[in-house]
Amino acid sequence: MKLIVLPLAFALMVLPGLVMAADGPITVEPQIVTDWKSVYGQVEAKNTIAARAQLSGTITELDVTEGDNVTAGQTIATIVDQTLVYQIGAVDAQINALQAQLDNAKTELKRGEDLKARGVSTSQNVDQLQTQVNVYEGQIAAQQAQRKVYQQQENYGTVTAPIAGKVVSVPVTKGAVIMAGETIATIGGGGFFLRLSVPERHADMLKQGDTIMITDSDGKEIEGKLAKIYPQIEGGRVQADVEVPDLNARFVAARVLVKLPMGNRQTIVVPASYIDTRSGLDFIRVKDGDRTYERTVVPGVRINIDGQEMLEILTGLNPGDVVVPHE
Repeated sequence: MKLIVLPLAFALMVLPGLVMAADGPITVEPQIVTDWKSVYGQVEAKNTIAARAQLSGTITELDVTEGDNVTAGQTIATIVDQTLVYQIGAVDAQINALQAQLDNAKTELKRGEDLKARGVSTSQNVDQLQTQVNVYEGQIAAQQAQRKVYQQQENYGTVTAPIAGKVVSVPVTKGAVIMAGETIATIGGGGFFLRLSVPERHADMLKQGDTIMITDSDGKEIEGKLAKIYPQIEGGRVQADVEVPDLNARFVAARVLVKLPMGNRQTIVVPASYIDTRSGLDFIRVKDGDRTYERTVVPGVRINIDGQEMLEILTGLNPGDVVVPHE
């Protein structure tokens, strides 16, 4: 059987269900293994939304910093436009003046109605007084509506978190003067995943739903699932997303080592303890009937199977050979 030699950049893993003993004679048979390519993934938030200012002014309160967890609707900053304070004050003064004029007009109207009842005044005079009262009431209503507009603009100075999640960045500081539309904070929420950038030559080997191996910060390998493959190739690379249960999202944009399945093939593996290295050569004991002798082999990469260290044999063994451990 012709064995395939792959670059050492690829790691191997025997498919689930294959268990090998390492304490006695082993009959060598080709095993199906998966080729894995190591790449780096980046921790990303599923939803990244900027909390923007709706009002131009000065930041008087800034209640969050990078890394804080926030809930949807939580106040994260307060912006004050001092001109709105002056405008509301001017409107209040205008309303007070109009209210005084309205009170006087109502007094004149009552006096006119009394004179009309005694036959001293005319209906035309009373109608003019009533019209004046209506004018003042309309002007007051208009000023009150304008005041509500200014108050609503003031309310826009309260910046809230658009979603629940983690504050990724805060590009402003307290006391800064900003314009409407500028970003106060960027919030990542909706969970976290790994974003991969894979060379396009490997794109056809990736399939949605494939199992992905991730090495966490403690060096432990955990499984993830290839959730999405983006169709657009940028810079010779394909973007893909991997869902990982209990992903450590302490650092957004952190790089994590990921192993991608590049396909399956057959090869021969033996326990690493069966190999004896002397003078730069690797030997393995082969049993042929009642006779046992050493044979030179060319090993490949190491594989961990159920906690047991195995070694790929590129040349030197054939299917059906019986190998035994060294004494």
